[in-house]
Amino acid sequence: MDTLQNFLTAGVFAFILTFVRIGTALTIMPGVGDSLTPQTVRLYIALGLSLVLAPLVAPMLPSPVPGGMALVVLIVMEFVIGLFIGTVARVFMMALDTAGMIISMQSGLGNAQLLNPAFSTQGSLVGAFLSITGVLVFMATNMHYMLFFGLLESYRQFPVGTIPETGNMAELMAQAVSASFMIGVQIAAPFIVVGMLIYIGMGILSRLMPQIQVFILAVPVQILISLLALAMVASAIFLFWVGRFEEGMSFLFPQGSGAMP
Repeated sequence: MDTLQNFLTAGVFAFILTFVRIGTALTIMPGVGDSLTPQTVRLYIALGLSLVLAPLVAPMLPSPVPGGMALVVLIVMEFVIGLFIGTVARVFMMALDTAGMIISMQSGLGNAQLLNPAFSTQGSLVGAFLSITGVLVFMATNMHYMLFFGLLESYRQFPVGTIPETGNMAELMAQAVSASFMIGVQIAAPFIVVGMLIYIGMGILSRLMPQIQVFILAVPVQILISLLALAMVASAIFLFWVGRFEEGMSFLFPQGSGAMP
């Protein structure tokens, strides 16, 4: 009877701690954690994944089970770690929205705003397109499996019961934000060049024919050229972003373990 009671206690303890970290991360991660994903679906995925991973996580948990305030502190630390991992993944997802905003400004569509379902905020037209398509590519390329495996590997990087180094976490978050912005600029680089050439051409044309409102007449041409450029480089944009996303989340995997089993 004591053996069964200890087994149940340890099993429930492992499930709760696993659910706190994994559930918190999944509510923010791209795809599963998007605002349009029903909350019940997110909850079921988090519960199922926690139930599957709990036996693997159990050997990494402190023994015996702490009680009182020590247990509360342990749960809070697991919540912070899950929040950190999910936020980093979401930051790299924002690279597509950043690129979309730059592309919209360069193509003359900067004033066209609509709801971006990936972030539940008003965003640019191109940014919404890239974000929605990015989630589709993210799921189609099985990148969510990499995140699930990374959550399991995070117990090696952030062991249960140890206080995370806030300085390293802050530095990693700053690097993620910087890298995300750089990725967005790199994705939008062709459109920056195309937009600059269009503006140079319109400037020269306005000097040659000052009596014509060149900038008003050239806006449809600017939009058409930008949409054609987007159609030509869309596949390269998502391939580039998927590669950078995988590199950005490599901090979850210890050296030598590989990104995927």
